[in-house]
Amino acid sequence: MSLRVLIAVTHLLGAGHLTRAAALARAFAGAGHETTLVSGGTPARLADLGGARLVQLPPVRTIGTDFKTLLDENLHAVDEEYLERRQAILLDTLRSTRPDILITELFPFGRRVLAGEFTALIEAARALNPRPLVLCSIRDILVAPAKAERIAEAHDRILRDYDAILVHGDPNLVPLEASWPVDEGIRPLLRYTGYVDENENAVPEAHRHGIVVSGGSSAASLPLYRASLEAARLVNDRPWRILVGRGVSEEDFQALRGSAPDHAVVEWARPDFRALLAGAEISVSQAGYNTVVDLLRCGVRSVLVPFEAGHETEQRLRAERLKRIGLADLVSEDELSRTRLAEAICQKLAQPASPPPAVAVDGARQSVAIAESLILSRPALHPKFDWSPLNSALDRARDQGCPVRLWWRDDDAVAHTPALGRLLTLARRYDAGIGLAVIPSSLQASLATCLADESSAFALVHGWSHDNHAPPGTKKAEFGAHRPVEIMAAEAPRALHAARRQLGAKLLPVFVPPWNRISGELIPHLPRLGFAGLSTFTDRAAATPALGLLQINTHVDPIDWRGTRSAVAPEQMIADLAGAIERRIAGKADLDEPIGLLTHHLVHDEVIWSLCERLIAHLTARGVHFLSPDACFGMETGSHLRSNGI
Repeated sequence: MSLRVLIAVTHLLGAGHLTRAAALARAFAGAGHETTLVSGGTPARLADLGGARLVQLPPVRTIGTDFKTLLDENLHAVDEEYLERRQAILLDTLRSTRPDILITELFPFGRRVLAGEFTALIEAARALNPRPLVLCSIRDILVAPAKAERIAEAHDRILRDYDAILVHGDPNLVPLEASWPVDEGIRPLLRYTGYVDENENAVPEAHRHGIVVSGGSSAASLPLYRASLEAARLVNDRPWRILVGRGVSEEDFQALRGSAPDHAVVEWARPDFRALLAGAEISVSQAGYNTVVDLLRCGVRSVLVPFEAGHETEQRLRAERLKRIGLADLVSEDELSRTRLAEAICQKLAQPASPPPAVAVDGARQSVAIAESLILSRPALHPKFDWSPLNSALDRARDQGCPVRLWWRDDDAVAHTPALGRLLTLARRYDAGIGLAVIPSSLQASLATCLADESSAFALVHGWSHDNHAPPGTKKAEFGAHRPVEIMAAEAPRALHAARRQLGAKLLPVFVPPWNRISGELIPHLPRLGFAGLSTFTDRAAATPALGLLQINTHVDPIDWRGTRSAVAPEQMIADLAGAIERRIAGKADLDEPIGLLTHHLVHDEVIWSLCERLIAHLTARGVHFLSPDACFGMETGSHLRSNGI
């Protein structure tokens, strides 16, 4: 599949927006798509675009934090004629490229001063036949307007004109809600990509020694450079390197160089910055997006002085999040001095180095994958759902005093991945409990880390290695009737103990056989092997298949495994759930067994993600929530550990 992609970006102060958009353009081009990047800000040095084409509009910029006054490259205020020339080139580029995918960077969440040209671009794109997929590309943290009507205006534009929002961050570090009032209208459109790294090369290993100071590409970092040179006189037992952004004037650069002590080198920002950072004991910098990606990749201890002029909050919030995970200390701009900075550096030097946090930094490739998936699934992505069968079943259950209880199981987790992060974010968003059926033989330490702070997410034992032992031509099974029960009875507790060593109290002693198939001979052995629960698929035949064992199954699967391997038809999933409710009303299924949703996060495409979220959102709106698995199996407050001698 080869697509035509058009990315429109205008940076007004630093070049961070442009470098992130350029990384996206490079990733799309690298995936074989014909990509055009339109830049409306000041021309800047960019890394190789990898085959993407660059179109430069007559540039605009701002001075300081006055984002309302647009200036040209000679610092003269631009007039309507100037803006009309920009818009004409932008629309000509749209018509000549006829993109399959149009991406606007930041707008409509920002760049209101350029709303005219962005609106003209969107309207012209909507008039094309076929209409391109329209995506918004935003960083992890936004600056929300003070006026509620401007937020409402942005949301209206998104819902009217856009198919999805690419959020270039990791919700485990900073969810978008931390900086922007996300409502239930735009929430289903969010697609977290992970952080976009403009340099995906491997980080070189180096002996760490010395202090590296860096700033953004604008002159806003001058106070940081000056304070750093003064602090270097107090911390004089290590070499210092001050890397100055190209937005600083030659006069200011020479003044910095002239005031440097002998053990400090002042030079222009270098292309090997990451190699320098990988060899530094301490990094001193602001907390811009690209800088933080560098810090995350290099795992270097950091002192952050976030840019806060003009009531800017973005960098402060990002710095606070990094401080929370132990990667950075923070010095605010209003307390910046040589003494305060030196104290922070010495304090950080005295602390042991922390391992790099598990934060997704594969945002460029993930953005391409999400966009491709949206294109493939577009006809089915936002269909109108007929919820009436489900609503009728819920109403009848309410009228007859039949409680509807649900739980959620997701299979095949082994590590913290972007897909798992997205799954857990979805569960948190709707206050839904979730049971992760984990494969014990393949568990990685990152899974325990990401589950540690998830109060309603628990692990279940998904067989041992998820290997198929069934004979050829028969249905797959790891713990099926084809194996000697003695072997399976030895393997099951091995799986339980291996998973418990990794996950501790986050593991429930619930056995989930791969492919939902289990030998009837094995089931009676599970309680003595340490298991208190069992989960397969379809209505259970009895509440207690063995003494001391509670079986709670799953009943609704959103994936069309035998056909497209994408989502089932929405009406099929709605009918399956309504049918499970009706069977309980009619007494044809055990009323005490919660109805289970079964998902497989590692194979979800955008249609499946969208289908699942819309179902969960609808149920939540009806007051139906997913139980926490420990409550579902009666194992709250650690009773599952006490019952197993822990």
